[in-house]
Amino acid sequence: MSQPNFSRPGAIDLSSLRRPPAAGPAGGPGGPAGAGPAGGPPAGGPGAPSAGGAYVLDVGEATFQADVIERSVQHPVVVEFWSPRSQASQALGPILARLADENAGKFLLVRVDIDANPQLAQAVGVQTVPLVIAVLRGQVVPLFQGAVGDDEARQYFEQLLTVAVANGITGRAEPVGPGAPAADAEAEPEPDPRYEPAENALAAGDLDGAIAAYEALLKENPADAEAKVGLARAQLVQRTRDVPADVRTRAADNPADIEAQQLVADVDLMGGHVEDAFDRLIRTIQQTAGDERNTVRLHLLELFDVVGADDERVTSARRRLMTALF
Repeated sequence: MSQPNFSRPGAIDLSSLRRPPAAGPAGGPGGPAGAGPAGGPPAGGPGAPSAGGAYVLDVGEATFQADVIERSVQHPVVVEFWSPRSQASQALGPILARLADENAGKFLLVRVDIDANPQLAQAVGVQTVPLVIAVLRGQVVPLFQGAVGDDEARQYFEQLLTVAVANGITGRAEPVGPGAPAADAEAEPEPDPRYEPAENALAAGDLDGAIAAYEALLKENPADAEAKVGLARAQLVQRTRDVPADVRTRAADNPADIEAQQLVADVDLMGGHVEDAFDRLIRTIQQTAGDERNTVRLHLLELFDVVGADDERVTSARRRLMTALF
């Protein structure tokens, strides 16, 4: 992709947005946010076409805290900064809205008009539009800037959802737009109470508690697939909390250092670079033998669990793993 690499949360500080800033004057944003929307026609040009949908919400300075930061605790929130003066915004908006509806609540798309919300755009540091970020538990994950097509946007969202799941953010957004589907005649099944201790621990950031809860479930039932996946995801987050600064150098200098190879693969997966993580471990398996090879194999299988058995990248990596082993 030509856009900036997908990164881990926390690149932009949203703490200043926890209270809505004072209302600014009407018109275009001042300062950096008004540096000229990408591809924007002169002011007074045609407005952006409707980008509404069941999972699309327009927000402003007064509602950013509730509609973005607070919602991001339960599910990913994708924020599109746009301008009716920007042709690129006009092209991108409907694409994002369509993908949000296709994902049916796996993330909520929030749209912020920078002309109507100049102080909010300035607080986030918007230079040009469209700019698309995601928010996970109040922390920002940069996605891309400028207009992209369906396939490229879909890849960014797939990476985002991988990171969200790895961080225990698995909730779904409720429909909010005019295209919201009618309520099903049958009520959704109640959550399984067996998983509540682990899920509550994840929501509270208590990884040790979540891991202990999942391990207890697996002790009772080793075939519990949901607990197995939950444990793998919690352990991945725990392993990547304090990564040594030199780990990539160690891995590059010593391909036989399986601890470094596994940790770099973990970091890559958390950053959304799924194929890179799988490729690294498969190469390491090819270069090792005996107990070390089996250790890396089991680590790779855990990462397969994190991503999901139905993901085509897992299917492809499984085939390459079999070739590496036999």
